[in-house]
Amino acid sequence: MSERISMDPNRLMSRRSFTAASAAIGAAAIFARPSFGSASTGVDQALKVGVVGCGGRGTGAVIQALKADPGSVLWAMGDVFEDKLKGCLHYVTEAMLDLDDEQGTDSWSKKIQVEERAFTGIDAIHKVLASGVDVMILTTPPGFRPEHLRASIDAGKHVFCEKPVAVDAPGVRSVLESARIAKEKNLSVMSGFCWRYQDQVKETFEKLHSGGIGDLHTIQTTYNTTGWVAPNPRKTDWSDAEFQLRNWQYFTPLSADHVAEQAVHAIDWIAWAMKDKPPVRCFAVGGRQTREERPETGNVWDHFSIIYEYPSGVRAYHMCRHWPNTPSDNSAYFLGSSGSCTMQPWNGTHMIEGESPWKGTAKSNDMYQREHDVLFKAIRDARPVNDGEFMSHSSLLAIMGRMAAYTGQVVTWDQAMNSQENLNEKPWSMGKRATPQLPMPGKSKLI
Repeated sequence: MSERISMDPNRLMSRRSFTAASAAIGAAAIFARPSFGSASTGVDQALKVGVVGCGGRGTGAVIQALKADPGSVLWAMGDVFEDKLKGCLHYVTEAMLDLDDEQGTDSWSKKIQVEERAFTGIDAIHKVLASGVDVMILTTPPGFRPEHLRASIDAGKHVFCEKPVAVDAPGVRSVLESARIAKEKNLSVMSGFCWRYQDQVKETFEKLHSGGIGDLHTIQTTYNTTGWVAPNPRKTDWSDAEFQLRNWQYFTPLSADHVAEQAVHAIDWIAWAMKDKPPVRCFAVGGRQTREERPETGNVWDHFSIIYEYPSGVRAYHMCRHWPNTPSDNSAYFLGSSGSCTMQPWNGTHMIEGESPWKGTAKSNDMYQREHDVLFKAIRDARPVNDGEFMSHSSLLAIMGRMAAYTGQVVTWDQAMNSQENLNEKPWSMGKRATPQLPMPGKSKLI
């Protein structure tokens, strides 16, 4: 069950006096109740933000939401674990106080209006939704995303939805339906596919789509890193569920494996280059070569290589890995009939070589902040943004590759979309839970 926890703002805001801290937190009525009936709601009206999933990404998203709109306030928070929730509140508070210090104001810290609206437990989202929020930030492990998105849309909330949007095909289908309902309700759904909101990358894809390298025939993307979040050894008082949740990145039912949880950004570049048209089929290999065999490293693999085949004859190649002491690389290469394009966003390389050489001129921008800027403007202008379809298809593109690698089978888009494999068929509760098995190609079944 959810439980409400009390926050001590004086302990969290140690850099400020008791009087200043109390003034900042006690300003719950500084903004009026929002109304979304008109073309523009006006910046003097509050947009109450709720967050569910208070880890690092949730913390960053909250800060970006508070910076995106003069009237946005942090109204409610939820997480399975109290320490995660309090940590998030601490860092958000420090960030707002830093902005106050920089600008000589006290307005930023007044945006934190959580008070008693902080809830823990598997079902904390329902407490957050019932607290009067207007905008939901969904940053739990991906296994919960479809359920949380549907609950948020049913409750009439605008949503920032991190990627991937699901860990399996039933989840993807649920998200597609939630996005459809959001359109009917004129609600905004913003995805966590942040590169779609990065100016240099956006400029590059506009160039590709306008024929900058002629007819596209080959794509290669990479997402190679030296490692992932450090796993947490099991403590004696942790249940099976808590152990897996504390190490959610390492269990496929929660993370979808790193090919879908992390490398999906580079797979989304493939989808974007193909104007979000799906492939016919894919085949893949992968495995667990360098990941240490410990309970806390779960059942996920440490490398994948996938080939996607498109109706037009285009082939797209993706590889990703988590290998210590090896070079990191996050790049995309596009080959066409009249040239080739290299895109390396980490170092700002965006260029075309061939018949019509080109080098990108767009300046870099904070893509994470841009997403929230776009979302909150869409809400204010009553012109909803809805990323539902492409965020679902890009997530399925990664899931499809994982399915092919895990089973060793060729997987068609139709098979992936209609798959009945439900990785979280048993509802989550804080008790006993089976340990997911390590996949074995040729033995693991395509369902």
